[in-house]
Amino acid sequence: MELRQLEHFVAVAEERHFTRAADLLQISQSGLSASIRALEAELGTSLFIRTTRRVELTAAGQALLADSLRTLASAAAAQNAVAAVRGLMRGRLTVGAEPCLGSVDLPAELGRFRRANQGVDVRLRYAGSVELLDSVATGRTDVALVVATGPTPQGVRLRSLSTQKMIVLCHPDHRIASAPDTDLVSLHTESLIGFQPGWGAQVLTRRAFAAKGFDYRAAMEVNDVHPLLDLVGYNLGVAIVPASFAHKRPEALRAVALPADMPEWTVAVAAAEEPSPAASAFLDQLLDDQAVSSAASSSAESVSSAA
Repeated sequence: MELRQLEHFVAVAEERHFTRAADLLQISQSGLSASIRALEAELGTSLFIRTTRRVELTAAGQALLADSLRTLASAAAAQNAVAAVRGLMRGRLTVGAEPCLGSVDLPAELGRFRRANQGVDVRLRYAGSVELLDSVATGRTDVALVVATGPTPQGVRLRSLSTQKMIVLCHPDHRIASAPDTDLVSLHTESLIGFQPGWGAQVLTRRAFAAKGFDYRAAMEVNDVHPLLDLVGYNLGVAIVPASFAHKRPEALRAVALPADMPEWTVAVAAAEEPSPAASAFLDQLLDDQAVSSAASSSAESVSSAA
């Protein structure tokens, strides 16, 4: 069994499609199919169930996937560690993020890192925080910007970057728009607009409703903040979101406070406990920039208070 074969297997497993996997790997589809057949022959079992439209993992394939990801991550880490000893920064840095976290200028951070480390292949993917944490744990993602939503997977370390309150966003004509605050008892019968399962706001809101003995059911689910704001703007429901979302459309929507026991929105950076050299460099850059930003904010607040 070769690393190349495992790379081919993982690509097909993640894409669920031979043609897309071949394009991603930049090899011929026939070459990819031959590599997978050779791996299946060596293991003595089928790894995929093939249909005309897509492929699915067999039980054996599912068992192999997690170990393959760890093996490939370990091999890449070993190569990068040797390069680091030689004074080179190389390899791949895969960064994940939940959109609209509100505390990190991720494009600027990636641009700065790329300029300083041109030998590193930088990749970026957006997803919900729960999926991203699992991705870091399995080695598919090196560094992820997430919302802290619960227990951290084994082998992953979280470092908090910022915290803010959760609020309710509603249309100016909504019944709670003029109220100073509201609670979940009042909201559980409302038409809720939320994010898809696994996204930070959805997990925190579901947990808060459960603590009050209510089921959380969103009438409408989205995967981006802008359609959420559009739906609230048409008075189709209310949304429970971090306070920073209110600044996106301050004239069109109303922000209503929630009780103090509502879970807070804590943005954190997740990485393996023993990150690769490239991941360590990006992590250090990110944490240093956040420290400078926090110090600047504190200084500005002090000056404002003194005035």
